[in-house]
Amino acid sequence: MVAFGTYDVTAHPRVQVLIDGLRERGIDVREIAEPLGLDTARRVELLKKPWLVPVLAVRLGRRWLTLTGRALRLGRDERPSHVLVGYLGHFDVLLARVLFPSATVVLDHLVFAAGTARDRGVGAGGRTLLLSGLDRLAIAAADVVVTDTAEHAAQVPARRRDDAVVVPVGATQAWFDSGARAEASMTRAADDGALGVVFFGLFTPLQGTTVIAEALRLLDRRGVRVRATLVGSGQDAAAVRANLAGIDPVDGTVEVTWHDWVQATDLPDLVAAHDVCLGIFGTTSKALAVVPNKVYQGTAAGCAVVTSDTGPQRRAFGDGATFVPPGDAEALATAIETFIDRSVLARARAAGRAVAHRFTARAVVAPLVEALGAAPTTPAR
Repeated sequence: MVAFGTYDVTAHPRVQVLIDGLRERGIDVREIAEPLGLDTARRVELLKKPWLVPVLAVRLGRRWLTLTGRALRLGRDERPSHVLVGYLGHFDVLLARVLFPSATVVLDHLVFAAGTARDRGVGAGGRTLLLSGLDRLAIAAADVVVTDTAEHAAQVPARRRDDAVVVPVGATQAWFDSGARAEASMTRAADDGALGVVFFGLFTPLQGTTVIAEALRLLDRRGVRVRATLVGSGQDAAAVRANLAGIDPVDGTVEVTWHDWVQATDLPDLVAAHDVCLGIFGTTSKALAVVPNKVYQGTAAGCAVVTSDTGPQRRAFGDGATFVPPGDAEALATAIETFIDRSVLARARAAGRAVAHRFTARAVVAPLVEALGAAPTTPAR
């Protein structure tokens, strides 16, 4: 099998989970990847400012030239029977179809372009119609369409729904390793008894970061000692900062540390050093249909996880997470406050560990391996 496209495993670890899981199940996976180099914030800007699309076209064209050259240099006995097109591969799958016409093309269609645009504030109109067309075109070019939840699978056109496979996002081994190290060293314990709370991700409506900010202010008003770490940036970051500015830096009981960026290799250890990992709390239609990376990763890192009470997340985690209504800052603050009781925190973390094994790379790819039948192989490099 060849993993192919402009994906970036450091920015979107979902692709690495699939590759690792397939390899752990005995499938030889060769990578032909040329990261596009556009973060999600830049992609959103392109959606909102179509006159910037040439920037994407030029960069994509350069990557495609390199990808094409690498693909054409494969020997006859190296041509893959299966091609996995990585996350955000709406365009890459079209190239894969041309370069590998006889292969089974697997598209990791984790997000629908039109739905993401609507979630990020792009209104109905020509742009969303074009993006809906791109979704349909990408799906048509694939033989197998991988989604992360049943809700997303239901968005695949009816005539192709039998070709859809639900594969949870999962977490790479680095997150489990960080959780084990933190547990062994007891690095989560704060000397002053403050509760360590972490959120990482994009500050977008789906994430509900304004809800998190309001919950932290409520905890401060209640006198709850919290050391919160926020990692990331995005369209709602300014509103979050403005809300958190209301916390008294001297007399407040909530201390907030903000990192615009943390290296992907450092993130697991940073998260594992906290007691509680926050998921998503948005109320958009997309927020109600996903189980985000951070929920899988926070559980793997050994944290107690608090996230919104949605169908996909409750089905995935059951008793392994604490759920609050989407958009409800009061409920989120109350849920966090309960963990001040260390016995409650210990039970929540133990419940998370009890389900975390379901989300290793090897475990989550099982439905995909079954759908592909016999393990596809590529000659060793």
